[in-house]
Amino acid sequence: MSKVGIVGSGSWATALAKLLTDNEHAINWWFRNSNSIEHFKLRGHNPRYLSKSFFDISKITFSDSIHFVIDNSDILLIATPSAYVNDALNDLPKDIFKDKKIISAVKGILPEKTELLHEYLQREFNFPLEKYFTVLGPCHAEEVAAEKLSYLTFSGTDESEVQAIAAFFQTAYLNTRTNSDVIGVQYAAVLKNIYALGAGIAHGLDYGDNFLSVYIANAADEMVHFLKKLSVHQNDCTNPKYASSVYLGDLLVTCYSLYSRNRMFGTMIGKGYSVKAAQLELNMVAEGYNASKCIFDINEKINADTPIVNTVYEILWNNATAEIAFSQLESLLH
Repeated sequence: MSKVGIVGSGSWATALAKLLTDNEHAINWWFRNSNSIEHFKLRGHNPRYLSKSFFDISKITFSDSIHFVIDNSDILLIATPSAYVNDALNDLPKDIFKDKKIISAVKGILPEKTELLHEYLQREFNFPLEKYFTVLGPCHAEEVAAEKLSYLTFSGTDESEVQAIAAFFQTAYLNTRTNSDVIGVQYAAVLKNIYALGAGIAHGLDYGDNFLSVYIANAADEMVHFLKKLSVHQNDCTNPKYASSVYLGDLLVTCYSLYSRNRMFGTMIGKGYSVKAAQLELNMVAEGYNASKCIFDINEKINADTPIVNTVYEILWNNATAEIAFSQLESLLH
């Protein structure tokens, strides 16, 4: 049976590792910090993330060597924040992923060159899109850890391969769905983080639920508009259902949920925190921050109408006053 290696040790990596080991799969797992490995082996849980989730350690081979994990795995699950992908993979041999499959659990865009993970892998490792898959959807790590029923969508270019990958993760508390829009779902995941950050700003500015419902409806419309313009720009003919969980569902939960770090980050900005102060207090990566600049830059080529993205970008990157920027946004919503 194929062995999965996990690159990343945060909350999302931990939740996905739980799904795999609950499904009786043996895994290789890379941690940067050897002290975390020793704690995990001794106590049976990740010392820093989802620490109430206990694992059968006999199913896990830990290593602080990323080379070991990659070399001894058939499938690599990359679950690091997008801003750290380059640091994790940049010094690896160019042929290290030969004959491997890669599942991306990255929920953002790589800021160094404004690219998605598959674009980075193609550029740096000549990695084929046919062996690349994504796992995305309205699924907070905390709820997976608590075994609350959740849904994840696995995307890839080959339907039978995608279904085989999804089967690794299907459990009594996790339903899997499949999708062929491997590029669109990644951009949807990037966009929803920006919209959730904006929802947090609105909350921090003391807008109520009435406004938030209008804001999120417009965010959904804006996301679909961007994705359709993108598909035309890239000659993509997949024609996905944008009302499904991996698009609309993920947007809704990220905008509304108390677990959403992007919403928390935005709430701090709305309350008057500087970006740096909010980052220090949150102590987790809010993907929407870098994403807002990346999408703003990408949209210079696509030319979609994105007033919400533009508003969040101006607040975070050009020091626009949140109260004034949202006051101007009000007239653009419908």
